[in-house]
Amino acid sequence: MTAGKSGRLMLACMVIALLTACASPGNPPPEISPSPVLPTATQPIVPPTATSVSLPTASPTPQPPQRAQYNLLAELDYWSHILTVQEQIEYTNNSPEALSELLLIVEPLRYDGTFKLDNLSWSDGTPIEPVYNGAQVRLPLPEPLAPGESANLSLGYSLNLPSPTPDPSIRPIPFGYTDRQTNLVDWYPFIPPYIPGQGWLANEPSYYGEYLAYEAADFTVRIKPSAAGTPLIIAASAPAVQEGEWHVYQHEAARNFAWSASHAYETATAQVGPVTVTSYFFPIHALSGQAALQTTVEALELYNRLYGPYQRTTLSVVEADFLDGMEYDGLYFLSNGFYNLYTGTPAEYLVAIAAHETAHQWFYAQVGNDQANEPWLDEALCTYSERLYYENLHPEALDWWWNYRINYYNPRGWVDTSVYNPQGDAQPYAAYRAAVYFNGAVFLEELRQTIGDPAFFTFLQQYVEQSSKILITGAQFFELLNPTSSPDLQAVLEKYFSSSYLLDMNH
Repeated sequence: MTAGKSGRLMLACMVIALLTACASPGNPPPEISPSPVLPTATQPIVPPTATSVSLPTASPTPQPPQRAQYNLLAELDYWSHILTVQEQIEYTNNSPEALSELLLIVEPLRYDGTFKLDNLSWSDGTPIEPVYNGAQVRLPLPEPLAPGESANLSLGYSLNLPSPTPDPSIRPIPFGYTDRQTNLVDWYPFIPPYIPGQGWLANEPSYYGEYLAYEAADFTVRIKPSAAGTPLIIAASAPAVQEGEWHVYQHEAARNFAWSASHAYETATAQVGPVTVTSYFFPIHALSGQAALQTTVEALELYNRLYGPYQRTTLSVVEADFLDGMEYDGLYFLSNGFYNLYTGTPAEYLVAIAAHETAHQWFYAQVGNDQANEPWLDEALCTYSERLYYENLHPEALDWWWNYRINYYNPRGWVDTSVYNPQGDAQPYAAYRAAVYFNGAVFLEELRQTIGDPAFFTFLQQYVEQSSKILITGAQFFELLNPTSSPDLQAVLEKYFSSSYLLDMNH
């Protein structure tokens, strides 16, 4: 997700106090408190090879030997806003502990009257008696699931999709329908990561920021859309194979599977090597839709060089009827507000946020993390990726980015702030955003200046490579960075991170 919101004048005024305001390059923002302004590079990056600098090797948790398998059969009644689903899950216990129960995260339960369970059973047909606790559903196992053993379950359910009313005081609500589109995100029950010695990584929502954590899993999804004769276009996390009325998707080693259907989408496509990038937009925003496509293509090419190759064959960019941007594996949304305000220059939020959301395909989709308790591991890196995009593709707009995207919002606070800890600010979202996104970007800039470009970019390449398809922690990030190797580096970290992090590093 980004820390920026926009829309036409009314929308911008509504959310300006809460979210990243839409400051036009030609209209300076009002006076604000001084904030860190760091020197910027004047030449585009030439990424070093991974062998240009020797860094210590981290020891992240190895990839689980057997990913969970999700098989979903979904029929969408587009105009009635009903989704009927048959789901099968095969789950292997990859932990060293026996499990007495499985946990399902059922996000549609957070919307009154949306989720209706028709059946739930183990693979042998034995019914399961679920134990509900909000959107967390516990499934007692008939006998403990030993390490390496698998359990199979089947669910049948329907979703009476909601039409959420945007609320500028809380996080965007991408799930549900509007007059122009239906967005299916976190629409199926899934099993969260299990952390040995701690239990299920299942966080509660906060008023802002993301909170779900996902293990990499394999998805086979079949979708049959119906719209009473009206043609529908589906944007999805993976490429479709048509089998009669069914759209069939294979999405492997993925955090999630998201999709969006609309009777109004227009599309534009471009290639980045073997990757097909598709922009889905509404007809009134053809220019903006092309700009979103172009930015994504440019960012994808750049991040391929900086972080390592993108691991999908498609990437979908979808104009959305909700505030802000939102990332999923193989697909991201951009608010229609960004499209409304786009005037054709790189010094605009549509461009900055498109670059940000593209970076989430590395820092979120490829390298996973606990988004609630350590959101900086994806959001700070994606915000700084915007800086790298401007430095390399549009250096004429780099000063605009520092002034209007970062310094205008007074970066401050511990970078390792959680979504539950606003640090006592009178405006908690502003404090969260200023710490995690903006001070996080300032930290990465100072880190880069401290260790130099060769070491900095080698570190990022090794970080992505060694952390691919697992859940990374801040401790593992710093294990690879090895801050104790340099007093200067230690001083930088003490400036931006809380004492608990420093204690962990010192031990």
